[in-house]
Amino acid sequence: MVDEKVRSGLKKNMEPLRILLVDDHILFRKGIASLISSRSDMQVVGEAGDGIEAVTVAQETCPDVVLLDVNMPRRDGLETVKVLKQEMPALEIVMLTISDDDQHLFEAIKNGAKGYLLKNLEPPQLYEMLDKVRQGEAPISGIMATKILREFGQPAQNETKLSEPGNELTPREIQVLEQVVKGASNKDIADSLHIAENTVKIHLRNILEKLHVQNRIQAAVHAVRKGLVEDGETTASEE
Repeated sequence: MVDEKVRSGLKKNMEPLRILLVDDHILFRKGIASLISSRSDMQVVGEAGDGIEAVTVAQETCPDVVLLDVNMPRRDGLETVKVLKQEMPALEIVMLTISDDDQHLFEAIKNGAKGYLLKNLEPPQLYEMLDKVRQGEAPISGIMATKILREFGQPAQNETKLSEPGNELTPREIQVLEQVVKGASNKDIADSLHIAENTVKIHLRNILEKLHVQNRIQAAVHAVRKGLVEDGETTASEE
């Protein structure tokens, strides 16, 4: 029998990805909206020019994902991530920025952002990253993923793994987590472990629940920091 959450996910994948655009630069925002409008599998359901407006529009439109600018008036993107995740925990948030500032990157991920992309992406790269969101993966450029794992990859002193979440992971979940740290997509993980892609999604859902984290980037960071897996030079990156 198909797991109900998997069934729901499959149905969602058949529907257009509902996107909220949040950026105070109107021309940039309209440009992204125009690009997305060319796709039948994606739909812009709302726009906002700052973080305060973003929360209101998100509540009205119930998007699947928010593309959120970092620097905005009234309430910036970093603070808006926290508010949106408090109001709508299931909402997927991807930061958009012209800068790869480390501190902004780390704060956004800590606050619950699922991805962090530079605005110099080519349109095909944007579509690819949004497809990754649809598949439950983490849209993030290679150099940024490496920065994340380097920042959080060292185990904190005097920490033991005995009482840490993660000790209850099954051997198969550890194998999946190792692939996540390397940056493998769900399909890559399925091919590598010779299991179905939907099975990978189930394992990932269980891993997130057991580690008490919100997304696969946070799971990878936790896994390396707590020594659950080796970082393998973190080619993570592709996510």
